[in-house]
Amino acid sequence: MTLMSGVNLPWWVAGGWAIDLHIGHKTREHEDTDILVLRQDHLRVQEHLAGWNLYAADPPGSLREWLPGEALPHGVHDIWCRRSPEEPWCLQLMLNDSDRGIWTYRRDPRIRRPVAELSGSASTSRMPVLAPEIQLLYKSKAPRAKGELDLKSVSPVLSDVQLTWLAKALATASPGHPWLDVLDNLGLA
Repeated sequence: MTLMSGVNLPWWVAGGWAIDLHIGHKTREHEDTDILVLRQDHLRVQEHLAGWNLYAADPPGSLREWLPGEALPHGVHDIWCRRSPEEPWCLQLMLNDSDRGIWTYRRDPRIRRPVAELSGSASTSRMPVLAPEIQLLYKSKAPRAKGELDLKSVSPVLSDVQLTWLAKALATASPGHPWLDVLDNLGLA
């Protein structure tokens, strides 16, 4: 994603594009592009996007302007971005927490992983792409048709290690989640 080139901080393509880039081809339409950044870097990303129309989901479910230089509170995880007020939203920044090089899943802090392991290793992209098992964990919160399609599309190309990680994370964060049955059918839950 050329928009993020030149910014010297960790970032990852996330959302449905992360799944498609991991697979190596487009499986469905995407309304926007999701980029995961670490919370500690959000002001640097704001500087990088100077001139853009940036809105924080604060509180979640509503948008308010993200003022230049404003450090967002811990409960804000999403920033909606567009080039100007007249254009549609095209980018969503997702803030993720980390501490001393360890990423923490915001919905269940028992689920952790080294930041160095957030990238999907099988990605055909030259861009940093969020590991698909982590992206699926995020999509599992409120499964929608496109999340179900993403699970179905990417699961055949995930390694046993990736599928097992997802199954354990789901069992920890959402015991009884319906995707555990899908993973169980693969012999992993």
